[in-house]
Amino acid sequence: MKAIMFPGQGSQHKGMGKDLFGSFKKEITQASDILGYDLETLCLEDPRRELGKTQFTQPALYVVNALAFMQKDIKTTNNWFIGHSLGEYNALLAAGAFDFETGLKLVQKRGELMGNAVKGAMAAVLGLDIEELKNKLSEGGYDSIDIANFNTPTQTVVSGPKEAINILLKDFENQNILIVPLFVTSPFHSRYMKNAAADFSLFLEDFEFSPLKSPVISNVTGVPYKDDQVKVLLSEQINSSVNWTGSIRYLMGQGIHDFEEIGSEILSKMVNEIKNNCTPIIENQMI
Repeated sequence: MKAIMFPGQGSQHKGMGKDLFGSFKKEITQASDILGYDLETLCLEDPRRELGKTQFTQPALYVVNALAFMQKDIKTTNNWFIGHSLGEYNALLAAGAFDFETGLKLVQKRGELMGNAVKGAMAAVLGLDIEELKNKLSEGGYDSIDIANFNTPTQTVVSGPKEAINILLKDFENQNILIVPLFVTSPFHSRYMKNAAADFSLFLEDFEFSPLKSPVISNVTGVPYKDDQVKVLLSEQINSSVNWTGSIRYLMGQGIHDFEEIGSEILSKMVNEIKNNCTPIIENQMI
């Protein structure tokens, strides 16, 4: 058994999907009809420079991830699935929670809600472990900043109001702490996304999901979904931290050592750091 991983927002790039679209004309036509624009043109040419905008990024990544998985023809059974933020929708698709078109409708709405959410900013902090970072945020009085992504032992993403993130950037740079602003306009995976999460929860009420054929790790809990949790956890995911480190440690505790990433190498690099520096989580222990 191995874990199949799907990347999320940040892995998009102009030209993505160019080796896939020719083999999946039906799916591309379906996707373009649902979205109301030519997805292939967006991904390959991006004439209006929209690929980096959340409401376009998320559907585009979902489709490209899905096609890449279809092309590999990986068995659903006997594998675990996991995705980073948006990538979790591809993990659920692969495990049979919903079909391709339903997943795209979910992602389209999610992208719209997150793209139009309250304005804010995010930044990646590198080189500090999580306790050091939490201490510095507390000591600096950064009460308005949340932890968005627990990516690796030395890579954590913070999220919050733009003014607070800008102050933190200058503060950490003065302390020679490596911090990198992210190209987003909203504070994803933070308390400030609660309204978007609530709206998405209402949207999800119109959908029914199938029992999972294979285990999928939730970003929110760091452990496998239960079939009755899909609606709740997909809405909570929007305003909750992505517990990537804890999720990989859980998989390690289940004896999973083989990780395969679909369409990128971003997550694989994170997993290598986690495997080399963290102990497995046994019996649902949380970090």
